[in-house]
Amino acid sequence: MAVGNPVGRLADERVDHRFKALPPDAEGLTVGELAAERRNLFTDGFTTPVLALSAESVEHNLALLETYAERHGLAFAPHGKTSMAPQLFERQLERGAWGITAAVPHQARVYRAYGIRRIFLANEVVDAPALRWLAAELDADPDFRCICYVDSVRGVQLMDEALRAASASRPLDVVVELGAGEGARTGARTPADCAAVADAVAATATLRLVGVAGYEGEVPQADGDKVRAWLRDLVALAMDFDKAGRFDGGSDVVVSAGGSAWFDTVAEVFAEIPELSLPVLKLLRSGAYVSHDDNHYSRLTPFNRVPEEGALRPAFRLWAQVVSRPTPEQAFVNAGKRDAAYDLHLPEALAVRDARTGEVRPATGITVTGLSDQHGWLRTDPEAELEVGDWVGLGLSHPCTSFDKWQLIPLVEADGTVTDYIRTFF
Repeated sequence: MAVGNPVGRLADERVDHRFKALPPDAEGLTVGELAAERRNLFTDGFTTPVLALSAESVEHNLALLETYAERHGLAFAPHGKTSMAPQLFERQLERGAWGITAAVPHQARVYRAYGIRRIFLANEVVDAPALRWLAAELDADPDFRCICYVDSVRGVQLMDEALRAASASRPLDVVVELGAGEGARTGARTPADCAAVADAVAATATLRLVGVAGYEGEVPQADGDKVRAWLRDLVALAMDFDKAGRFDGGSDVVVSAGGSAWFDTVAEVFAEIPELSLPVLKLLRSGAYVSHDDNHYSRLTPFNRVPEEGALRPAFRLWAQVVSRPTPEQAFVNAGKRDAAYDLHLPEALAVRDARTGEVRPATGITVTGLSDQHGWLRTDPEAELEVGDWVGLGLSHPCTSFDKWQLIPLVEADGTVTDYIRTFF
């Protein structure tokens, strides 16, 4: 259990060889001391490749989802797996988040180490050591709330056995996960399956059923109509359970869904939830919004469908340096798979910073065609202006596999001033 302000203590960590791209002459400074120097990303000693987060874009995105959730009457537990960055969690909570979502027990342990009091664990937890730890956290902190998925009778049995063995004094809140369809990921597949899981929970003293949940992003061949239909099935399940008195003993009924691609449809359907026997916690879990991206989510974001509600801004820029220009049609930068997300799309060349003048210009005629471990392959058209030493600013796709490659990420203002460093824990 966290004590004091552990997020603030991240500034006391020493800068050294563990952190990619930081200035070598900063060795021995604390992160806070380095941030106070307000160095320039391009001229004050950073080595390449270096991943930067736009301070202005992050702030814009945090504010936008806060107002969106408020406007639509949604509680918000952004998925922390995206960034695993306690500093960003703190800012999300300051911006009205109900709590933070986790996928696995390790992530929940990080959250607790940094003072998170509400965790939505969007997975069934069946390993005894994790459940012993969770029971101890619940026993030690009466203000700590954790909600976990359950999606099988066997899973409920394993959870109950582990929690009883741990002599848990407080029941663990659980929600039945409704699968998104045949061939989708996790979750009980039918209302009858969900009812069997709920019956198994009711037969324990260690678990308390508080709601239903799922992930609409796994709906097969998802489109608006299919996602809407599945969300209505989820709401109907909550209503049926409530009518049957399955939520007796809780303080609210949790109905949760919402990745980063369909939260507008979640807001639409959740607005239809009628009054139940307890207050309804309509919990959205979108996580990628905090940094957004330049490809995958920029195409999928619901704000493309509802532009009147605002627009997210890509916050990542990976700066790499041209280290080889073997032919007029080809160049290589010193960033590769160890530095950039590549699971969904290759990075995109967006800008060039001229090594001679410092001028930044569009990356006209420059295309990323491949990544090696430590090199990016560029195709250069005749109009491309590029020479060895130039910096190339790359836009990235899929924030979840961008954050995890960097332990300390400069937060950079538009003029290149680094104002802070975001620590990640993967």
